[in-house]
Amino acid sequence: MILYALTIVVSAFLLFQVQPVIAKIILPWFGGSAAVWTTCILFFQMVLLLGYLYAHAVIRYLKPRTQMLLHCALLLVSVALLPVYPNASWKPAAGDDPTMRILGLLAATVGMPYFLLSTTGPLLQAWYARRFKGAIPYRLYALSNAGSMFALISYPALFEPAFTTVQQAWGWSGGYCVFVLVCGLTAYVSNRGPAEASGAQAVTSDTAAAPTASLYTMWLLLPAVASVMLLAITNHLSQNVAAIPFLWVLPLSIYLLTFILCFEGDGWYRRNPYLQLLAVALGSMAYAVSVDMTSNVPIKVMIPLFAMGLFTCCMVCHGELARLKPDPKYLTHFFLMISAGGALGGLLVGFAAPHLFNALYEMPLSLVACAALISYVLRQDAELKWVRRWPGVVTTAVLTLALAGYVGWQIKQMVSGSRVLARNFYGGLRVRDSGDPGSLDATRTLTHGTINHGEEYLNIARRDLPTTYYGPNTGIGVAIREKQQTGAIRIGVIGLGTGTTAAYGRLGDYIRYYEINPLVLELARKEFFYLKDCKAKLDVIMGDARLSLEQEPPQNFDVLAVDAFSSDSIPVHLLTKEAMDLYFRHLRPDGILAVHISNRYLNLQPVLEGEVHATGKIARVVDTEDDDTQDVFGATWVLITAPTSGFTGEELSSSAPLDSKRTVRLWTDDYSNLFKILK
Repeated sequence: MILYALTIVVSAFLLFQVQPVIAKIILPWFGGSAAVWTTCILFFQMVLLLGYLYAHAVIRYLKPRTQMLLHCALLLVSVALLPVYPNASWKPAAGDDPTMRILGLLAATVGMPYFLLSTTGPLLQAWYARRFKGAIPYRLYALSNAGSMFALISYPALFEPAFTTVQQAWGWSGGYCVFVLVCGLTAYVSNRGPAEASGAQAVTSDTAAAPTASLYTMWLLLPAVASVMLLAITNHLSQNVAAIPFLWVLPLSIYLLTFILCFEGDGWYRRNPYLQLLAVALGSMAYAVSVDMTSNVPIKVMIPLFAMGLFTCCMVCHGELARLKPDPKYLTHFFLMISAGGALGGLLVGFAAPHLFNALYEMPLSLVACAALISYVLRQDAELKWVRRWPGVVTTAVLTLALAGYVGWQIKQMVSGSRVLARNFYGGLRVRDSGDPGSLDATRTLTHGTINHGEEYLNIARRDLPTTYYGPNTGIGVAIREKQQTGAIRIGVIGLGTGTTAAYGRLGDYIRYYEINPLVLELARKEFFYLKDCKAKLDVIMGDARLSLEQEPPQNFDVLAVDAFSSDSIPVHLLTKEAMDLYFRHLRPDGILAVHISNRYLNLQPVLEGEVHATGKIARVVDTEDDDTQDVFGATWVLITAPTSGFTGEELSSSAPLDSKRTVRLWTDDYSNLFKILK
């Protein structure tokens, strides 16, 4: 028993430890988008399904000795594919939808080891049940999920702060070699003759009834809905609350915790009180989604609310699933359907939704799906008579329809208040007009999640004024106006938005934008006038800015602005020591690097202070307040330049020095830690 438990815990730990490791490595290659994590989860769910399918086929069609030999041979082959560090040739060349490239990269880098790790749970449980004749192996499933959750929790707390990504990849690869040895030993032991099971464990499988079609359906749909809710809530937190990568780990940890609680022994799930809590959770999250569409609710409110909501919904889905678990004779059937359900949920949110929906509809729709499915599952239970009678049927139907009606109203409000709703891999964008169209104060706004990505006056007399974070007295405004005093200048801008900085362009100037999202460029050209009205020569380079700048000759910018955040997402790869070196390769000797660091949740000043010292530059902070009369928002910019040029202009010299009270380890392409800069 100890050997089986050890093998399963090690495999489960490695199975989920590699997910944040590989995601963090490739995140910079694809623009730092939160969708990279969703695509990674989709890949891992699909490979998990293949692993469970392999385990089912091996157990059903191969003799014990053949099973052992085949599995050991595959384990040895997988070792030859280590380490799990992706080749740089997988970096994208343009800003097209990178979903298929990410899936191909993961398959080539970690596909085989991950596949074999995913087979361990069902395969070893089946071997355990065969060796200890009639033993019930479901506790091993709970143990597997415990190992998985420890991997997720320990990564941001222990491994990410201490090791670079290269060290993490090599360390994981070493751990995988240990797993291969332990798993091979377990396979050898399992091939020996059967052992006695204790009386408490022994059951009879010979007369077990075959699962019905209805049972297979529930085995599929319950984990599918839980998976959809996991990814939908992760997307909602990332794009509407705080797009910070360690928030990706929180929902997945909750998801795994519910598996542990529901499959440990007799399980912790009880219909009373969880069904009552489910009604409260679904209603609360539906209301929170509608509120969050119109205002920025504090993170300390939204994260606990959605975390508890996800926990309750997954406890009910996985608890009902655990109640339906079959005799060990049909063990691999059960786990195969669970993995198929998880993969189905991943496909719906990670692949189908971005192509079918023009906004993040899967969050509210998942709430209705959960309510409808649980109502159906309860009515299939012959022992639960009150639900099968008309009062119970009417009650569940009314509650589900009321939730569906409220969600439908939410979606209608979102659509009716928007000029444009559009979505792709990089998230959902919304264009809306505010104010009386004929007034001087009427504006058109581009938002990503709940963050303003640019705003323009509709009145022709004011529409070319720089607004929001780019007003004349903001850091970027001061830097550009200072340089323009010497004549025509070259401006580089990482992050297009609505193209507000084009308002500063004069005849003879040159502005070069770097933008990864094709949808942003399309909206900036069709819905806004900054690019159309710009007097300077203007180019937009599509693709990730780091990759584009690495491939270009020096551009000799007088000012280079870094403002490529999506919602409050931090593109870590644009804020590393290597990135700073690259920026100054493209700046004139006296050029100014302007970095926009306004953020609700993260304090980026200590990061930039460390890089300023490491590169031998000097920096000033320009912190401005709101100016409602000019539609200018409060913003914080850090201006960095060479010591030889200094900040000679009056407005620049009067700005504050960059002096952070917090010190963090230098961010490089191999190391970064967002925990250390939480506000």
